[in-house]
Amino acid sequence: MNIKPLTATFIGFAILGLAVLGAFWHDHRDMTPAGSRITARLPTPAAAPDPEPQVPQIRPIFALKDLEGKTRSITEWDGKSLIVNFWATWCAPCRREIPLLNSISAEYGPKGFEIVGIAIDFADDVKKFTATVPLHYSLLVGEDDGLEVARGFGVQSLAFPFTAFVDARGEVLAVHLGELHAPQAKAIISVIVSVNEGKMSASDGRLAIKTALERLTPDTADTPKS
Repeated sequence: MNIKPLTATFIGFAILGLAVLGAFWHDHRDMTPAGSRITARLPTPAAAPDPEPQVPQIRPIFALKDLEGKTRSITEWDGKSLIVNFWATWCAPCRREIPLLNSISAEYGPKGFEIVGIAIDFADDVKKFTATVPLHYSLLVGEDDGLEVARGFGVQSLAFPFTAFVDARGEVLAVHLGELHAPQAKAIISVIVSVNEGKMSASDGRLAIKTALERLTPDTADTPKS
């Protein structure tokens, strides 16, 4: 039986989850059917903290399909500041981010920012999800090819969500791992605006973003440190 690499990855997550449960329940008799189509509706398994991504200087060039099956290149948004959000329908933190991303799109879209959501998921599942939860920004879908795009931004882990921030010249200023909160988004976007206006270089912008995020609380980033 041929199993797509993405499906195999999800099956691996399911097997890991069973092993963890077995440690508590001492019951290894329940096995996931080999032919089942697991789409990782399980929570991301606990693991050691992800290493810092090897963030590229320049945004990678890639193309993925949208929900209509049309291939879209990221170069379509050349000249815009990009917020590239990697997510999946089964990921609770990803779903929590959507209202914030919709709000950012409404506020900053007219100011030259474009949000591109990349769902690392099955297209049918994404269509069902977006039929009830609207995303007011561009959406691409990547199964196996979506994983390659994520690696192009320096992220090797499949722990979702994560978000890349790119200035108007295509330079990657930050890759944020984990759920994005409003104070973090505003801090990053304000730096990107300064870089776009020529008030600081991209390298200075990366440092400014790192410093700004370090001043936010590690749990929710909702309250600045005193």
